[in-house]
Amino acid sequence: MFFDSRRSTVLAKNGMVATSQPLAAMSGLRTLIDGGNAVDAAIATAAVLNVVEPMSTGVGGDMFALVWNNDEKKVRAINGSGRSAAASSLEELTSKGLDRMPDFGAHSITVPGAVHGWETLINAHGTMPLSEVLKPAIHYAEEGYPVSDVISFQWSTEQKKLMQVPSGEEMLLNGRPPKQGEVMRIPTLGRTLRAIAEGGAEAFYQGEIGPKIAAFVQQQGGWLSAEDMAAHTSDWEEPISTDYRGVTCWELPPSDHGLAALEALNIAEGFDIPSMGAQSADAYHHLVESMRLAFADAFRYIADPSKVAVPTEELLSKVFAAQRRSLIDPTQAMTTVPYGQVQTAGDTVYISVVDGKGNACSFIYSVYSNFGTGMVVPGTGIVMHNRGSLFSLDKDHPNALAPSKRPYHTIIPGMTTVDGELQLCYGVMGAFMQPQGHLQVISNVVDFGMDPQQALNALRFMISSDVVSLEEGVPPELVTELEQRGHRTAIISSYYRGITGGVGGAQMIQRDPATGVLRGASEPRKDGCAVGW
Repeated sequence: MFFDSRRSTVLAKNGMVATSQPLAAMSGLRTLIDGGNAVDAAIATAAVLNVVEPMSTGVGGDMFALVWNNDEKKVRAINGSGRSAAASSLEELTSKGLDRMPDFGAHSITVPGAVHGWETLINAHGTMPLSEVLKPAIHYAEEGYPVSDVISFQWSTEQKKLMQVPSGEEMLLNGRPPKQGEVMRIPTLGRTLRAIAEGGAEAFYQGEIGPKIAAFVQQQGGWLSAEDMAAHTSDWEEPISTDYRGVTCWELPPSDHGLAALEALNIAEGFDIPSMGAQSADAYHHLVESMRLAFADAFRYIADPSKVAVPTEELLSKVFAAQRRSLIDPTQAMTTVPYGQVQTAGDTVYISVVDGKGNACSFIYSVYSNFGTGMVVPGTGIVMHNRGSLFSLDKDHPNALAPSKRPYHTIIPGMTTVDGELQLCYGVMGAFMQPQGHLQVISNVVDFGMDPQQALNALRFMISSDVVSLEEGVPPELVTELEQRGHRTAIISSYYRGITGGVGGAQMIQRDPATGVLRGASEPRKDGCAVGW
């Protein structure tokens, strides 16, 4: 069962970029051709995506990345996410009768970490100055670009959200979302990108931009201050990993929920998934139940580890996975999914880049929901994310809102190695779809031997609450069999497959260490492509 993409896996040897919009992919490829490395190209691509896919990402959001250094044979992880304001107050919100964080609005805004993450990443592993890699993005913001198909559909659904404050006009064309093929310019965003190119992260967090962001958020009733902006830092962190049938799978540690993907893989590893057959009812059932258990643990324990103890090591252990696996009935879905007992307490863009020397950057960044809060900082083209909406208002929960704290984060870049060599640089966009997307594409490659494009074309499931959504095209008998096992099902079709609430958007590059040949694939449910040279 495959999405009929009519795409072949792209082959190249000198470098490759895969992402969700062709102009962004080509900007990254040009960076590689001009002598840049994987990190340079990833940031160039990311900056262009801010312009050409602004509902999904931007400098008003956060980023994470995994970097593979092929000389050192080592994975590094950077957390470029922001923290809540120092004045954040759980009590203030609960006193107003709220029992959960607002999905949108000024209180859901945390410090945007992307720009500091760009600079930290390129200073450590890039070869080009930030001013150089931002040139393509500045060009498209100022000179314009034709809006692509799926992106125009996403834009068309968000006019009301953007119109809540007058500055939302900066993200509209003559007061409305641009249609496919119409040329869109965002000159205010171009000026912001020029300021970053000239002054780096300091210009964004401490120059004119940071105080302007803070003043706007406070005007809208939020807590963010100029001091919060100026105090922001990115962090290099130790990546986490697990072995899945001889393949080492890498993720970022909490507050990122890559841990959920690794736990689900650990649970699924105890079942003979390959013998069940690709996308059979048996395989779907066991993968769905593995993911449901992993999510239960993620929602209970993942939080900012600088503020609370997160039992990462135990949640990653094979012994813990075996305990969780024992709850799965091969013939019946769980009616309730408890979290495990341990001893200690939207939309997105993704970019995969591998250069000709075998270095790789798995890069993801987002404003969370489509256009984040919908609030555009006047005169800047900066759409503010709503990542703070993922905090809990339960004061006893590890992820409870607190001052200067990172929230639970949904965006996760992925990478795999085999025998100490890079195998895959990949990611799956789409909020809570991301860990379940990682589980499925890794199973496709490892359990069923699919090549990269086949692995992305394969139809996916998406768990949301107690419903398992399946893509249009699955056989009716598969749906019937899952329902007989107790799963509630729904069907996703059309453009909704690849946007928020759908089955995500994946990108993947595979490298053969013996030949250096790169095999790239791009999400067929998005506008993007994999390009190489």
